[in-house]
Amino acid sequence: DPATDETLDRGLALFFPAPQSPTGEDYAELQCHGGRAVVSGIISALARQKNLRPAEAGEFVQRGFRHGKLDLSQAEGLADLIEAETQSQARQALRLSGGALRRKVETWRSALIAALAQVEAELDFSDEGDVEGFSLSALAQTLAPLSADMASVLAISPASERMKEGYEVMILGPPNAGKSTLINKLADREVAIVTSQPGTTRDMLEAHLDLEGMPITLIDTAGLRLAEDEIEKIGIGRMLERARNADLILWLSPDGALPPAEIKQPVLCVTSKSDLLARSSGGLEICALTGVGLEKLCKEIAALARAQLGDGGSALFSRQRHRIATQEALEAVQNALTSAKQLELIADDLRLALRKLGKIIGVVDVEEILGVIFSRFCIGK
Repeated sequence: DPATDETLDRGLALFFPAPQSPTGEDYAELQCHGGRAVVSGIISALARQKNLRPAEAGEFVQRGFRHGKLDLSQAEGLADLIEAETQSQARQALRLSGGALRRKVETWRSALIAALAQVEAELDFSDEGDVEGFSLSALAQTLAPLSADMASVLAISPASERMKEGYEVMILGPPNAGKSTLINKLADREVAIVTSQPGTTRDMLEAHLDLEGMPITLIDTAGLRLAEDEIEKIGIGRMLERARNADLILWLSPDGALPPAEIKQPVLCVTSKSDLLARSSGGLEICALTGVGLEKLCKEIAALARAQLGDGGSALFSRQRHRIATQEALEAVQNALTSAKQLELIADDLRLALRKLGKIIGVVDVEEILGVIFSRFCIGK
């Protein structure tokens, strides 16, 4: 400590001269032992030095973005990687932070720039006879594959966006079917109160699980029955409303009864309390108390989640803004394809598509979202 001449720790100092550093600026790292007293002492000593201050949340990443070390989509991927709780989420975040979306967007933008150059050359110099080989059919041959590629990426975007949120599984069934016991067992903690009295669960309770690398949100609910009081009636009403948006209904019944016909979502029927069955139902049977059948159940849920969300290995979009910008760019390209011989309109559409795609990687007009993105990082990132 320069102020007291006290030794705080023995460590390693690394210096990265600009521009070969994570931020593109002169950059130093102090690698010390991780004890709280050591770290606190070093930070306090540094904070007393002239021209030094604590970094804002995400400031190092933001400086890297400003100096071209990563684009906006890569910064978002890094934030997703820090927040990832499962292997599938981490795999998707690594693709984004590694530049997969940037490379795809740059490919699209290159095709658009080439097409726009042809159109503008025809507009500016066609009277001079200097432009050779331009035709609307040739332009269409350039734009049609681009349009198809953008559409194919958009087709799988809902699944990749959902990877961040997870696959939602709602447990439904009659009272005392073992729903609360099941969520407690899978979560390995007491999420719900378990008693022999029907109707104990009135509020929806959530547990976030990692099943074979897939992010699963498991929701315990009140037993389906004729409500005996107003509070229970309200709880069941809310439960059924949310069930309409669930990815999967896990129907739990101790006697193998089928779910009500009004449940329209995908349903996985499970016979609970298999230890009390006189004979096997022939379907998926579990006993949450003993753990019998739970491994098979988890594998089934993970497989259904993977079929709907993918495994993160081919995803490009992780945010709604990626999808919206690409959709708007695609609409502009499609408008250009249908603008007949009006070259001015075609050029305007191509410029619009370029601007929309540029927003994804931070090439144009993204100041309003920078603060939101970088504020998600912890101090020191």
